[in-house]
Amino acid sequence: MSDAASASGSAVGSNKVVYFFGALGGLLFGYDTGVISGAILFISEDLGLTPFLEGLVVASLLLGAAVGAGSAGPLSDRLGRRNLIIIAAVIFSVGAIGAALAPSVGVLVLFRVVLGLAVGAAALIVPLYLSEIAPTEIRGAISSLNQLMIVTGILSAFVVNALLAESGAWRWMLGLALIPSVVLLVGMFFMPETPRWLVSRGRDDDARGVLRRNRDEKSVEQEIRDIKEVEREEEGGLTELLAPWVRPALIVAVGLAVFQQLIGINTIIYYAPTTLTNVGYGNAAAIYANLVIGAINVLMTLLAIRLIDRTGRKPLLLAGLIGMVVSLAVLGLSTLVLSQPSSPTDLVAIITLVCLAGFIISFAATWGPTVWVMLPEVLPLRIRGTAMGVAIFLHWIANFVVSQTFPPLLASIGPGITFLGYAVIGVLALVFVSAMVTETKGRSLEQIEADLRGKTAV
Repeated sequence: MSDAASASGSAVGSNKVVYFFGALGGLLFGYDTGVISGAILFISEDLGLTPFLEGLVVASLLLGAAVGAGSAGPLSDRLGRRNLIIIAAVIFSVGAIGAALAPSVGVLVLFRVVLGLAVGAAALIVPLYLSEIAPTEIRGAISSLNQLMIVTGILSAFVVNALLAESGAWRWMLGLALIPSVVLLVGMFFMPETPRWLVSRGRDDDARGVLRRNRDEKSVEQEIRDIKEVEREEEGGLTELLAPWVRPALIVAVGLAVFQQLIGINTIIYYAPTTLTNVGYGNAAAIYANLVIGAINVLMTLLAIRLIDRTGRKPLLLAGLIGMVVSLAVLGLSTLVLSQPSSPTDLVAIITLVCLAGFIISFAATWGPTVWVMLPEVLPLRIRGTAMGVAIFLHWIANFVVSQTFPPLLASIGPGITFLGYAVIGVLALVFVSAMVTETKGRSLEQIEADLRGKTAV
């Protein structure tokens, strides 16, 4: 066994609990975003929702998430990564209870916004925490735990939806998120702060204590020196976001975060049961079929964790886009061709499910985890939280736009043209990644930042 592999195994083994609780916020992110796909079918019946209100119940969480992500960046730089995860856990708990007990649409929307604040914060702080606490040689795999937890949360939501489908107990669907919220809240009180944040606050000895969990003494001192060197070169603050040397990194981060949504992933996560009912599935059958999609999502994310530190980030992004574009194009064209009354309904239903599964395979094995791994990698240390806040704020705005416009687009231009439109966006993303994204595999966060400064100076 190589020294790197041995170090990787030792690092993972000694820090399993830290990585688990560090990533647990991702599970809540996934559960609260995924559970609505099944719950909305029963909420609409119970509360008599119009199409507009149905979209509002789904998308209100995303508006809260945009605010949460935008606020979480500066707060994580000020309060610390660990403390912000604790705050998010409290908000998750309040939101879950409020949404489950909501007596009206207005109250439900309000607490969906509250949940969104925590989801947005988790989307930013979980990958940031994992990236800063993981050793370089396994950073990709450890950072990918965030996406694994997200898809596990989504699958858990789909399972709960399926178990409660016959009774239509949507309040239980929403309220069960309280359990992992409390586990996260309690667990994070015993977890360490990230060494990079500790050094940024002059707490070098505390940072050494965290690093000694999975580094030898020589590596600890070298990493402390690297972090302090980067610290000395940075001014920090919001104005730093506009510095010429930061701008390329910010463009890459924003582009990855926004394209991850604009290609249409959450038309599947939020609306797969709705899409399937439109092609002939009943409510319960659509929810059960959605379980297949959720299971594929988890399995492919596990594959991505094995690949990301071997294959590299950029090859995964490019391969995933090819698969997603093909899936969307086939789905769009087949829907157009088979939309005639004489077309066999069963064939349309099968092609739809296969294409949705193909899209999820391509996304989950590549863009799902890779974007969350790369966001903290490409951004400078001192303003990493703030810069990620900008990228993830725009990520959630893009998510909101896609989620809010998908039902009207289906009604006005039909699924065929709609999915072909997402395929075109995928092609644009392919051009963006080819031209703008550079590989970060196997390089420390400090090396990536030093290269960024050097390129800008040249």
